[in-house]
Amino acid sequence: MINKKLTIQEKKVAIANLKSWKIVKGRNAISKTFEFKNFNQAFSWMTAMALHAERMDHHPEWFNVYNKVIVTLSTHDVGGISKLDIKLAKLMDKKY
Repeated sequence: MINKKLTIQEKKVAIANLKSWKIVKGRNAISKTFEFKNFNQAFSWMTAMALHAERMDHHPEWFNVYNKVIVTLSTHDVGGISKLDIKLAKLMDKKY
């Protein structure tokens, strides 16, 4: 399967079916902030997601401070949001 950037319409439909993911202003990317009880839960979730991302060969941009993890997804190889980003976003939501 060749991964490609989603069209504007495909992007609208895909993002509408995600939980609280938003388009990043000035970028062809989506982002969401996940909030946990504490650092241990946040870091444990990040570790689990890192293993999934590695299997997908699709790695998130993320930032962690204590109990918050800010995730940004974009497929650099195609220059924007792809099906891989949507798939990883759905997985992150499911495992949250």
